[in-house]
Order: sequence, then C-alpha cells, then structure tokens
Amino acid sequence: MLFINTRPQDRAESLSHALRMAHIDVLDLPLLELLAKPWSAPLSWLYEQLSTAEVIVVVSPTAVEIGMDYLKQSTFGLDDLRHIQWIAVGEKTAETLARYGIKASVPLVETSEGMLQLPVLDGLHAGTVIAFWRGEGGRVFMMDQLKQQGMKILNFILYLRQCPLLTTQNFAQTAALLQQHKNYVMVLSSEASWLNWLQLLQNFPTLIAKGHYLLLGERLYQIVLNYKKSQGSCFNIARLTDLKTESILQQIAIVQGNT
Repeated sequence: MLFINTRPQDRAESLSHALRMAHIDVLDLPLLELLAKPWSAPLSWLYEQLSTAEVIVVVSPTAVEIGMDYLKQSTFGLDDLRHIQWIAVGEKTAETLARYGIKASVPLVETSEGMLQLPVLDGLHAGTVIAFWRGEGGRVFMMDQLKQQGMKILNFILYLRQCPLLTTQNFAQTAALLQQHKNYVMVLSSEASWLNWLQLLQNFPTLIAKGHYLLLGERLYQIVLNYKKSQGSCFNIARLTDLKTESILQQIAIVQGNT
C-alpha cells in the first residue's frame, strides 16, 4: 500500500514520519503551495478596519503567520484585538494562534461547514463584522453563507495557492511509480487540491481508478462523489472529519482490510 502525502511541505513531515513508523510506504507529493501576497494598499485598508470586527476566522497556520506579520505593519497591535473572538479551522491553526497568546474556537469537523456550526457564530446580528484571514480561493463557501445571513465580511487574501512547480515538473516520474502499484491512498483537504490532482492526471487517466481518496468534510466528499458519478469513474472515497494522524491511520487500516 502506497500513501501519497499531499500536504504542503511544511505540514507534511510529521504525518509522513508517523506513517513510515507504521511501515507504510509514503510518497511526499504536495498539491498546494502557499505564497504570501505582498503588502498593499488594499491590505492596509483592511487592517485599519480590523478593530471593528467581532470575529476573526483563520483558515490555516500560514494565514496566522502572514496575518500576524502584516499586523506589525499596520496601525494596530495584537493588544488592540483582544476583544475579538477567534475561530481556527483546525487544531494546528489553533496551536499556531496560541503561540501569540490567542485562544481560538475549533470545530469538531475541520471544514467550513464545521466552523459554521460553532456556538461563537450563534446569535450574531446582521451587520456584524467578521474578518477572514485566508488564501486566494479558500473558504468562499463559509463567507457566502455568512453574507447571506447579513454579516459584513472583511476579506483578507493573505496568500496565493498553486500547485508546486516541482510537483508538476516531476509528475511523469511520479506517474511511472504509480503505475507499478496496484493502488494508493491519498488525503485531500480542499477542492483546490482535488482540482490540481485532476490536472496532473490529464495525461494519465487510468491512474485515478487506483486511488482510495480520504476527503476532509462533507462538501469535498460530495464534490468528488459528483465527479465520480458524472465521469462514470471507479474509485473509492471516504470522509474524514479531521487531519489527525490517528484518524488517517484508522482509515488506512480500513483500506488495507478491504484490499
């Protein structure tokens, strides 16, 4: 059994190490690369409005680090934001915020849908200001849902997301390796990662059927399920509620038991 670790390089190491300790073959193949956007006048204006927010939603450890770095360039400091409620998409993001002395609410399911169910968002009145620290293309569903409820959104696009150049350049060799395996397991945590994977497989269409895809959250599960139905493809999918190593190991054990 081959496990393809698609996490960004800076977040992949601990998972890959744990899997190898469990005697699972691992191929590190990041499908997303996060690049900070340069400081700009629009970002400066957003930071000037930040003290009006009642909630800040932070979607990744990268968003924490870039957001805090740019906060130093604004007219506000972290002490000016102590009254704000913070939401982190998952435990890793919450741990990164904790290094800045911030306690964040974390959903049981580490997705937009999970965050929308947090008690901190209950009872907010129309016009409440909610800030998003995010990457380009990320968490649009959550923002749209809150806009429909009458919330005012401050949209901080702090970084770009793209398929890493090395992943693209070396994919012919990767495809040759995958051809040698009967199947593989892959965790996908976002629609962007899924779309990048489909793009990589354009010239290797038979490889998709070898996959057992572990998908974070219901929405991504439905996206991939709909693709599977529309394309008449034959591959296996399962839901994940979080990206904890033990959860991934449990799912891999299920896959191994079925193969």
